[in-house]
Amino acid sequence: MRKRAASFGGARPRGRETLGLWHRPALLDLVSDLLIGFALVATAYAVVVWVLNRPLFPVREVIVTTPPAQVTTAQIEFAARSAIHGNFFSVSLEDVRLAFEKLPWVRRAEVRRSWPDTLELRLEEHQAVAYWRVPDSDAVHLVNRQGEVFIAASNAAMPEFSGPQGTAGYLLARHRAYSEMLAPLQRRLTGLWLSAREAWRLQLDDGMVIVLGREQERAPLEQRLARFVATWPQAREKVGMQVAVADLRYPRGYALTPAPHAQDSKGTQ
Repeated sequence: MRKRAASFGGARPRGRETLGLWHRPALLDLVSDLLIGFALVATAYAVVVWVLNRPLFPVREVIVTTPPAQVTTAQIEFAARSAIHGNFFSVSLEDVRLAFEKLPWVRRAEVRRSWPDTLELRLEEHQAVAYWRVPDSDAVHLVNRQGEVFIAASNAAMPEFSGPQGTAGYLLARHRAYSEMLAPLQRRLTGLWLSAREAWRLQLDDGMVIVLGREQERAPLEQRLARFVATWPQAREKVGMQVAVADLRYPRGYALTPAPHAQDSKGTQ
């Protein structure tokens, strides 16, 4: 008869024993290296942040590389004092740029560091070409060469535009086109208005207002204006008085309204 092997409760099964973390030197070395590396990186970062925030590298000068035409020295100094915080390394170039672009005549600003203690500033200024009168308001802004409306003050002799929001660029292009068409009359176009219903009104430097109205399929705007330019010299001689308004909304002609003082002088004759 076969005898069964006796089983004792305290006996361990045969095979490879499972070792814990503390009994694995290679794994412990790896964990130790990772912890030391992390500590070194954190310490280095803290040291760098501490050094950069010390007054060791102050910004001592701001150099404007483009001579400003409209922006004053006082405005530049004010923007610099309000925006430059920290030292040469920690100052935020984005904050400095935004501060200068808030100045009335500044269209775009570029800022860069110049070692060891200087910020170089390049300004692109607005070049105003017209006044912009806000519809249903007394506010008057300016229009630059790019057809953008900006807020600033000027007393230059420029045409006046008015129209729905976002149409300044369109009015600038139309002003150039209509000025070329009116050139034979030797008059400057000093006012251009576009209503919410897309009706046009022009004013010349002698005070006469030209009512173009809306686009018409049978008589386009340019066609009606070209007809007026071609016939106005002869019509002016026949009328023999100063005209305040020329209404060009008619497909085959135009109506003239004499100036008030012209009517008065005619009545006293």
